[in-house]
Amino acid sequence: MSLYRTDEVISLISDLVRINSVTPWLVPGGAGEREVVDYMRQYVSDLPVEVECPEIAPGRFNFIATLRGTGGGPSLCLNAHADTVGFAGWSDEAMVPRLEGDRLYGVGAADDKGCCAIALLALRYFATTGPRLKGDLVVACVADEEGVSIGTEHLVEHLRTDLAIVLEPHDVNALITEHQGFGWLDVNLYGKAAHGSAPDDGVDAIVAMSHVVTRLSAFDAEHFAGRPDPRNGRTVFHTGTVRGGTDYATYPSTATLGIEIGTQPGETLANRVEEIESIIADVATLMPGLRGEVVIQLNRQPFVGRGQEPLITAMQKAAVRHLGHELTDSGMNAWADAALMQDAGTPTVLFGPAGHNFHSPHEWVSVREVVLATDIVVDAVVELLGTA
Repeated sequence: MSLYRTDEVISLISDLVRINSVTPWLVPGGAGEREVVDYMRQYVSDLPVEVECPEIAPGRFNFIATLRGTGGGPSLCLNAHADTVGFAGWSDEAMVPRLEGDRLYGVGAADDKGCCAIALLALRYFATTGPRLKGDLVVACVADEEGVSIGTEHLVEHLRTDLAIVLEPHDVNALITEHQGFGWLDVNLYGKAAHGSAPDDGVDAIVAMSHVVTRLSAFDAEHFAGRPDPRNGRTVFHTGTVRGGTDYATYPSTATLGIEIGTQPGETLANRVEEIESIIADVATLMPGLRGEVVIQLNRQPFVGRGQEPLITAMQKAAVRHLGHELTDSGMNAWADAALMQDAGTPTVLFGPAGHNFHSPHEWVSVREVVLATDIVVDAVVELLGTA
């Protein structure tokens, strides 16, 4: 039997969904984390925990609550993110939680407020009726994971724990021990402006970009879709933005394509840049006078776990107890803050409940899997931190 009543889980996630915490990095004017962090501070106000809510940028806050152990055990961080993406496509419904069967709908219900609820429920259990832990338990509900992860960057600069579990929606039957990296790149092409009646004088940067996009799409089909990583799946690639030209009557001298592109363990973003530069060079042979460059806007390394053995052992023992079987040791074709935790020297795994429609209308999380995930995390905490 679970430690938690289903209605308690639904109530907490619903409260979090009702609070606007859209990251302003993605949506100018987004509310940020101030209000949701205030709610979390109030939620733990009756508990014997140390609370910090640092303002890491104007209007951007982390929530950090620490339950001190008696000593003699390692420290563990449960990391979830308090921010969400925008909800313009379903603004009338997004912050009105709705339960249909096992599915709880609402913006962030899965990504990542259901996971914030897992961390908060676990903290409340150990601070009230649970066994006294030897090691310190830290709950960090961070800012801006949906943006550029300033929350976890600040966290690892100012707080170090021995172990970490990053809570993200995925599948309660799986344990993520590695995932893709990614980069945000601008592909800039430079042609030559000319009057619309003088085609021989111009080099059309937009036409050139169409050739680049076609070749990138073919490269994706051959190398990424055709050769998925056995653990992390298909390497991420998609176009994001495009702009160029000045007016109807002028051959455009510039065009810029914004893309997101992934890297697998063992690769770096330099590999992707080289591939794109080769495509630009190929197009330039068709359009003399064309120049191009690739500008890296953001570079995130793949997550490859090191020193995870205690985490894996504890999570597997807990899974057998609550699921009746071990978790599948998996990779993931998305990026999460697990990479930042691991790169800071903290052995890390990623785990979380099933959901769907992430970053899109009618996002939902499985209430049953939130309950199961919380039970598994609680048992793993006991195993890892020890009891007095």
